Amino acid sequence: MRLKFWGVRGSTPTPERRNSRYGGNTPCLEITLHNGTILILDCGSGLRGLGKSLLRCFGKKPILAYIFLTHFHWDHIQGIPFFLPLYKKGNSFFFHSVSGKARELKSAVEGQMGTPYFPVDMGIMGAVWHFYDIGPEAININGAIITTSPMNHPQGCVAYRVEADGGILVYATDTEPGSPVHDQNVRTLAHNADVFIYDSQYTPAQLRGEKKGWGHSSWWEGVKIARAAGVRQLVLFHHEPDHDDPMIDSLLAQARAKFPDTLAAAEGLVLEIPAPTSSPPAHRRARRPKVQGRKHS
Repeated sequence: MRLKFWGVRGSTPTPERRNSRYGGNTPCLEITLHNGTILILDCGSGLRGLGKSLLRCFGKKPILAYIFLTHFHWDHIQGIPFFLPLYKKGNSFFFHSVSGKARELKSAVEGQMGTPYFPVDMGIMGAVWHFYDIGPEAININGAIITTSPMNHPQGCVAYRVEADGGILVYATDTEPGSPVHDQNVRTLAHNADVFIYDSQYTPAQLRGEKKGWGHSSWWEGVKIARAAGVRQLVLFHHEPDHDDPMIDSLLAQARAKFPDTLAAAEGLVLEIPAPTSSPPAHRRARRPKVQGRKHS
């Protein structure tokens, strides 16, 4: 599977020159399977760029994609009204979340386009969209086995493990260490991952101090999880809005000193999972890890 980052920033977009190298758009990831299936993780402001790219790529052909939201905070859904493929007839999108409430996903997606928040509502969109509330069991999307696990974040959040094409990707953003159940969940989900994308918004000092309780983590926690879980590559993600490019460079250097196979997510970064030189053993494929505490805290 092929992964591309379209938005890597946390909390709010930062279209500033000092952030231009890593990017200022909020979370959005595109996964393309070998069979052509498109999975989208989160719909932050980076979704706008992804939408324009899909229109260029598909031309007049219909677009079909499966969208998975970690939670409904603004920085993870704010790109939806600006996702141009939604306005085109013939396209189909399947929204998924682990909300625990049948109508919550639909209302979260459509509500932000209601009066007085947006000049038009979703009624003008020509595409067909469907909403699914994922249960506790793993699901299979055209050969991709997708498993979820609750994270420690205000109002709840889930992480995703995607096993497809012989590779394992884990996307664990918006989580704070300190809850034993959630800490174990993320380690279990990350077991033997080829790529482990982890919330690294704060420095360890910030996390111990003024940012404690805000629902985010640090590069140091990511390193500890990567070591314990046997991760091949750690990707620092959900960058703090006030951390400019040199600051992220510094955090990346600190992380690499402890775990050399570390990257900092940047807009436009593309990863092949597994890497062309990787040969994951068969027993790592399509296995659903056991997690605790399926309900949001």
